Amino acid sequence: MRARRSRPDAGRHGRDRRAEVLLPEPGRERFTGDAPSAAVIGGGIAGLAAATALAERGVRVTLYEQGETLGGRLAGWPVRLADGSGVTMSRGFHAFFRQYYNLRGLLRRTDPRLTAFTPLPDYPLLHRSGMSDGFARVPRTPPWNALGFVALSPSFGWRDLAVMNPREALPLLDVRVPEVYERFDGISAEDFLHRIDFPEAARHLAFEVFSRSFFADPRELSAAELLLMFHIYFLGSSEGLLFDVPREPFPQALWEPLRGYLRGLGTQVRTGTPVHRVRPVAGGDLCVETDGPAGRHQAVVLALDTRGLRHVVGASGQLGEASWRADIAALRTAPPFLVSRLWLDRPVRKDRAGFLGTSGFDGLDNISVLDRWEGESARWAARTGGSVVELHAYAVDGGAEPEEVRRRMLGRLHEVYPETVDAGVVDARHEWRADCPVFPVGGYRRRPAVRTPHPRVMLAGDLVRTGLPVALMERAATSGFLAANALLADWGIRGQVLWTVPRSGRSRVLRALAGRAARR
Repeated sequence: MRARRSRPDAGRHGRDRRAEVLLPEPGRERFTGDAPSAAVIGGGIAGLAAATALAERGVRVTLYEQGETLGGRLAGWPVRLADGSGVTMSRGFHAFFRQYYNLRGLLRRTDPRLTAFTPLPDYPLLHRSGMSDGFARVPRTPPWNALGFVALSPSFGWRDLAVMNPREALPLLDVRVPEVYERFDGISAEDFLHRIDFPEAARHLAFEVFSRSFFADPRELSAAELLLMFHIYFLGSSEGLLFDVPREPFPQALWEPLRGYLRGLGTQVRTGTPVHRVRPVAGGDLCVETDGPAGRHQAVVLALDTRGLRHVVGASGQLGEASWRADIAALRTAPPFLVSRLWLDRPVRKDRAGFLGTSGFDGLDNISVLDRWEGESARWAARTGGSVVELHAYAVDGGAEPEEVRRRMLGRLHEVYPETVDAGVVDARHEWRADCPVFPVGGYRRRPAVRTPHPRVMLAGDLVRTGLPVALMERAATSGFLAANALLADWGIRGQVLWTVPRSGRSRVLRALAGRAARR
């Protein structure tokens, strides 16, 4: 794809004026007449993005999803509570940041004004010591956001800024991909923060909360990912650290409308259909083998999580060369995480935030009060006089007993929100998972890219290298569009226009200082 700085109309579309547009390769608008068939394997964000871009351009798409519902790690499913209420369970809270341009672009297919979302007023953080921070009053545009944070934060003041190691901290001002990985993938996030003398209080309160959102301990997370995160959410973008959340559970708000949109484009959506292997066949086609009749396609997008990708590639012995297959086999997942959702028989205090990031509470990473912003939970709370509270614990010790972790997290909830001590639990649901990608120190060079050794097989997902400053859900969406664009370019069809936060530091002077430090 061809990149260029933002167009004059970027600001009018609600984006950072320095956001960058990535134009697809030139070509025809869409297929007319006989079109190729493509299999998209995986119905999460990456697969939905790939399927959408392909189907919109006339490709005959079959979307295979192992689960019964779409959404991947943002899927939802119906459950019946002990009081007889029918509700939707999921893996819980996700923040839809404003710089998730390509994910938002995907969701605008069915919701042009994104009315399915509501903003939360702040991103509050609380440490067990009592120290707290927030971003509602911090300016959004760099460098004023950094100066505003220093002026307002109790955990990071002017005195802390003065004692930081400026030379070691300069790389924060000019983050580029892949250069940031070439320089910093060999050290941990925690070691980098020590190297720049980042104040301990702010490290525990802010950076630890952010780094653990990658489901990894800061001691294990690549420093390159931390620098990238700092660029995306703070020094590289004027979108700020505030975010939106869906007004209703994920299926109703996001995925059911998108399923209908894809079906309207002629896509075959095959949920409940695990794919076992992909086999190249005579004539250059690819055979997708499931429990039912095999499908024959001219292209495949593997939009799977780490385990799913390892399984399909491992079972597809003719797919790819030995070194690529070894890299896929070497991928591993982050430590387990716990989501506990509690339907309580009484409300939490009215001043409690809809979302609170926490640190120092024995592994409790955040608390959400879902009835503050999700319609289904609000209706249950209004009907019963209760509340719906969700607890997240990331990067849990793999040897820990899930029941013990649940008890400990409930105890920490009682500590943070004491009014919940006497609350009765009407019902509870717990999700103990270990299927998120991990970005360990030194792991970038073996991380797969969108293109594979097979010219008609592409990869997509948040585990994939994109060459762009994107992360988490936005990395998934962007990689899905990139996978579709690669196939479309080979067929002579113009693909999806993409957007990204600036791909380098925002200030020419600061970029020059960072470059000088890098050359020393």
